Amino acid sequence: MDIDFVSWLNLALRWVHVLVGISWIGTSFYFVWLDNNLRAAATAKEGVSGELWAVHGGGFYHNQKYMVAPPELPEDLHWFKWEAYFTWITGFLLLSLMYYYGADAFLIDKSKADLSQWQAIGIGLGALAGSWLIYDAMCRSGMGNDNKIFGVMWSIVMLGVAIWLSSVFSGRGAFIHVGAILGTVMAANVFFVIIPNQRKVVAALKAGDTPDPALGKAAKQRSLHNNYMTLPVVFIMISNHYPMTFGNEFGWVILAGLSLSGWYFRHFLNRRNIGKVEYHLLVLGFAAFLGTMMFAGVSQSRQRLAPLDEEISFVEARGIVQTHCVTCHAFNPANRDHGPIPGGVSLESERLIKQHAAKIYEQAVVTRVMPMGGEILITDEERQKLGTWIIQHLGKEP
Repeated sequence: MDIDFVSWLNLALRWVHVLVGISWIGTSFYFVWLDNNLRAAATAKEGVSGELWAVHGGGFYHNQKYMVAPPELPEDLHWFKWEAYFTWITGFLLLSLMYYYGADAFLIDKSKADLSQWQAIGIGLGALAGSWLIYDAMCRSGMGNDNKIFGVMWSIVMLGVAIWLSSVFSGRGAFIHVGAILGTVMAANVFFVIIPNQRKVVAALKAGDTPDPALGKAAKQRSLHNNYMTLPVVFIMISNHYPMTFGNEFGWVILAGLSLSGWYFRHFLNRRNIGKVEYHLLVLGFAAFLGTMMFAGVSQSRQRLAPLDEEISFVEARGIVQTHCVTCHAFNPANRDHGPIPGGVSLESERLIKQHAAKIYEQAVVTRVMPMGGEILITDEERQKLGTWIIQHLGKEP
């Protein structure tokens, strides 16, 4: 029995990552919504800054928020932390399995930087750690007192990181590392600031002391930052299915534009939760999204290889596919680093090559993300011949 344990491990990690990630995102969105919908208590109660009555699932709920902490600590106190921790742990294990163990295929692009596997891993890990240190220092500096200024400056930092990573990694590798950086910052906020500050508040209550209000303020700020970084991370999680994003020569612009659209949508919802329905934010979000899509289409058209003014036979096209594609895209691939059949696409017969001609055109001719890793050197001339045959076969450009 031939079992591909790497693929099954990938599936298991990805499934758990999605499960715990949904839980973390759900709690983040809910508590920011809850905070924005608190109203003055009908009956004044010492220390209570607001309350909310809600109905859900056939029951009524009454939430109260204390400005600093309740006079007495309840016996049963739930901590929201494991959702964040397990999301980061499973995400890092997936990153290690796909992009570090499989660095030659998914992370390294020899046309950008001739890196060894360990050099690429070192750059990736350094980017994760370094970005957190920069973010944390920014939060603790003067700009951390103004969320608007901080948001602009952190966006500029991340834009710079995205441009740099795009110059040394494959497009897909650069995208996923930007997402991993944001995910690391979010989890580190929980681990290094939010939970420790809450523990200090609890310890002060147990000791009979008055907790420092600054602890709660700092924790709330980091929680709000996490809320705004969530949607860009979600986009990056699904971006590897869409090579027109990371396979574009201006991938970092597309990443920035789609992240900006997510920020506008998130900000619109947060403002709406406090009763300020500012539809211009929704319009700006859609404009950023549509503008990015138009830019992606135009720039992708520019990087297309023009078809040749000659007839390309199927035999010649098939030779290119067999040399550069079938090592992976086969029922029993010679290269098993990417699983049994990447994308479920086999290219071993004339029927299958013609059936997947449009996909081959997108992946190998337009975005040029295939073959992965560049270990099998395919020339622009070969891509051009392959694209010419596909256009001639289909009677049009896919």
